[in-house]
Amino acid sequence: QLQLVESGGGLVQAGGARRLSCVASGDTFSNYALAWFRQAPGKEREFVAGLSWSGRSTDYDDSVKGRFTISRDNGKNTVYLQMNSLKPEDTAVYYCAARAMVYSEYAGAYEYWGRGAQVTVSS
Repeated sequence: QLQLVESGGGLVQAGGARRLSCVASGDTFSNYALAWFRQAPGKEREFVAGLSWSGRSTDYDDSVKGRFTISRDNGKNTVYLQMNSLKPEDTAVYYCAARAMVYSEYAGAYEYWGRGAQVTVSS
């Protein structure tokens, strides 16, 4: 089983940047596709970015394209989400997720989840 732990959340001003990290343990990290989701109060969990097991293929929600970048370091068992030009509407709890081989935009497709990291963007 894979365990995931996010870090890097916090308060940031609009227009600022933040990098989230998610460290994995318990299984072979490179076998998994990874993704970041987020959930704002009163809203459903939504896909933010996905990354294939190889790191060669990525996907982003339109709302974050050009501002967020997902990447992985298999040597450190870590996936990152670099968030630039943050907006108040990016405020949410951010979750990393993992599933075997191929990423998906559907939260229900993921087997493993972290507990989340709060990101708050002030205007």
